[in-house]
Amino acid sequence: MSKNSWIKGKTCMITGANTGIGKETARQIAALDAQVVMVCRNQEKGAQAKEEIIHTTGNKNIELLICDLASLKDVKRFADEFLQTYTNLHVLINNAGVFHMKRTTTQDGYESTFAVNYLAHYYLTELLLPLLKKSSPSRIINLSSNIHRSFKIKMKDPFLENGYLGPQAYSNSKTAMVLFTNKLVRELEGTEVTVNSVNPGHVKTQMTTVGLSKWFRKFADLIPTRSIEKSAETSVYVASSNDLEEITGKYFTDCKESKTAKMTKDAHNQDFLWELSERLVAEALAKQD
Repeated sequence: MSKNSWIKGKTCMITGANTGIGKETARQIAALDAQVVMVCRNQEKGAQAKEEIIHTTGNKNIELLICDLASLKDVKRFADEFLQTYTNLHVLINNAGVFHMKRTTTQDGYESTFAVNYLAHYYLTELLLPLLKKSSPSRIINLSSNIHRSFKIKMKDPFLENGYLGPQAYSNSKTAMVLFTNKLVRELEGTEVTVNSVNPGHVKTQMTTVGLSKWFRKFADLIPTRSIEKSAETSVYVASSNDLEEITGKYFTDCKESKTAKMTKDAHNQDFLWELSERLVAEALAKQD
């Protein structure tokens, strides 16, 4: 990727930037001379990743901010503080993700995979949209996965309260990210804010190896894997390419447009998820007042 790319000198926020694909995405974007805002849950791990990125890229314009995406209240706190401090945001990469074989819940009482991978990013994006519009032309990149084409999302039971399966939960969250992308395209029509989703491919990271059952690890081993460097390339391409300045509403795999599940293109499904998300956020915040 050329250092004369669109992202040079611009401010880019990346969630989950202390490990795995997020960390490598932050490193590659830092190498393009952008200002990188790393959003991490763990201060110590985030600080270590920040120093590594500065050391390997020579770019000292790296900031570390702390946010727990498992708490919508903390997402609100984080966004408020960011908006008070920063005057520009040109790129938002909603990258952070979790995978749990056993059902767990967040502080808000929501199933963790759907809540962290999708709902927190929905809310974060909503809160940051005014600054993204002000900073336009700007870009939103949502991390999804081709697993969303393998499991049909349970729209009426996204938290899998009536039967939990880890891959189903992960697929639900990644389908939601594509639905969210397509809904945002409609909401942002007439602005200079583009929004696209990305499939990084299968890569062995901490998320896909720690705490998983033996049978699922054996199943995952059958799926072709790629390096973390390769997996980050598509997010970096969509965030920085000069050729994508007006491209919106697409799903990218290996830096090329690819297909999504048919149901993600249905406006009714997009609207249903949007309205559900609004209600879930409101209910969670109301409980904490």
